[in-house]
Amino acid sequence: MPPSGRCPTPPRPAPGRASPWWPAVWRTALCHALVASTLAPGAGAAAELLRVRIDTLQIPIYLDQLDHWSRSGHAGLLGGNDLSPWLDLLDGRSRADLQRMLRSPLLRDRSFGSQLLDTWAGGQLLAELGNLLTTPEGRPTTALLQLTLRRLLEQRREVTLLELLEALPPRTVNLQLDGLVSLGERWRLQLRRQQRALARLRAFPLPGLGPPADPPAPPLLELAAPALPPQPQLQRLKLMVPGYPQGLPLEIWTPPRPGRSSQPWIVMMPGLGGNADQLGWLASTLAGRGWPVVVLQHPGSDAQALKAALVGQRPPPGAETLRNRLADLQAVLAAQRAGRLPVQGDGVVLAGHSLGALTALLAAGLAPTPGLEERCRLALERLPIHNPSRLIQCQLPQRALPHPPRPPADLRGLVLFNAFGSLLWPDPGLAALPVPLLMVGGSLDLVTPPLDEQLALFVASRDPRSRLVVVQGGSHFSPVGMAERDEVLLRLGRELVGADPHKVQGLLLNLTGEFLRSVEPVPAGATAVRPLPAQRRQEGGITAFVLNPEVARRWWSGL
Repeated sequence: MPPSGRCPTPPRPAPGRASPWWPAVWRTALCHALVASTLAPGAGAAAELLRVRIDTLQIPIYLDQLDHWSRSGHAGLLGGNDLSPWLDLLDGRSRADLQRMLRSPLLRDRSFGSQLLDTWAGGQLLAELGNLLTTPEGRPTTALLQLTLRRLLEQRREVTLLELLEALPPRTVNLQLDGLVSLGERWRLQLRRQQRALARLRAFPLPGLGPPADPPAPPLLELAAPALPPQPQLQRLKLMVPGYPQGLPLEIWTPPRPGRSSQPWIVMMPGLGGNADQLGWLASTLAGRGWPVVVLQHPGSDAQALKAALVGQRPPPGAETLRNRLADLQAVLAAQRAGRLPVQGDGVVLAGHSLGALTALLAAGLAPTPGLEERCRLALERLPIHNPSRLIQCQLPQRALPHPPRPPADLRGLVLFNAFGSLLWPDPGLAALPVPLLMVGGSLDLVTPPLDEQLALFVASRDPRSRLVVVQGGSHFSPVGMAERDEVLLRLGRELVGADPHKVQGLLLNLTGEFLRSVEPVPAGATAVRPLPAQRRQEGGITAFVLNPEVARRWWSGL
């Protein structure tokens, strides 16, 4: 709590700045969280008193008094306890925010909430909350929280924070604020570490470059009207494979004219809950530049599966879908080799976003390092709010980790957006990867943080053509295509969607194309394309740091 007793207002991020404003946002969020937790949740039938504990201090908060205040905005005496001095610590805007928080639903859909309680990740969240909210005897309330949430969801479509706490059976509930502060402190330290790392990266003597100049266009006949460039052809088809009565959905992008004989074809895989059209912006443009592209849509972990979870028809998809995703990819590779797909190329490149990137790494033949269960036990001693991807990684031992298949014999490289796997492949990371890779992360990615997930994996890369790209202002969702109807997402703020995704995607497109050229087989008598140089790349107001393995190791050694 600041000395003034008021939570500060975070400054607006300066144009072109990616992360220096995060500490101020974090201080504000932490201040609000502490005050909200001190006053926090309850309102119903059983629990009457929330006893907040921090160090040796105890603060009793009567839930019905807090409920009355959340509805009316007036705090009065109840049981000899005056809530007003605590509420007076907040300014007017913070009080209004706290009132909304207390009355806002924790779960907005009865069916989805019930399904979420059955998932492994949902169990981890409840376990952490149960350690913070304890019985009068100090025992965790995890089981009570699960039973209470289920009972409330049977009675109503929405459950608020106050309703949950007040419905807990004990008349008194303890809030271990020390544990909440510890969670917040770990997140704050992660943000500071990331901020220091980016400052160090900005100080590296990397040449500042823009995109390479396009070759001059051939002169037009004097009387000829300018012609539109030919466009790639999109074909949607269903590949008939076992397990999918309706077929495996594919989008195939065919170049408008024959490309170079050395060009590989590309398989793209969206992230968890993603559809093929989310990568259409990249697939269509790469096809326009000569690379045939096949984009998978994985039934069971696509947008339709996520929608089914929201209406309670099935549990939310998670790491258990990796086995099917790998089988989907193997089916596509086999169909192309058998001539069942209208796709040709000299070798194949696997590309993916988030869980799609993890699928590509496993398909490249990388078996997880033994000892994952023990690494997960240590990683999950406290909820990894600073790296949520570890929840997915640590779900794998519970779901019979899929055995990586033999990599394609003609594999040319990997293109990985917001990849993760630090627990699967700790030191030496991706040293066993048999092909070069382009690994992309964003400075504002709080789902797969670039230091722990991309850099930690990349530093052991041995192929000199491999590159790590860190986009300043990029988020976990920057590579996801946005339709015009999704423009409202841009108003959510940089902390969620990062810098303008359209501008970030333009830069990523050019870097991807340049990387693909550098990994193409070299025809007899031809000169190999020079790999992407290490550089500070600037396009459309977006800055990205392109690192080769040597520079990445220098960056890593100073962290």
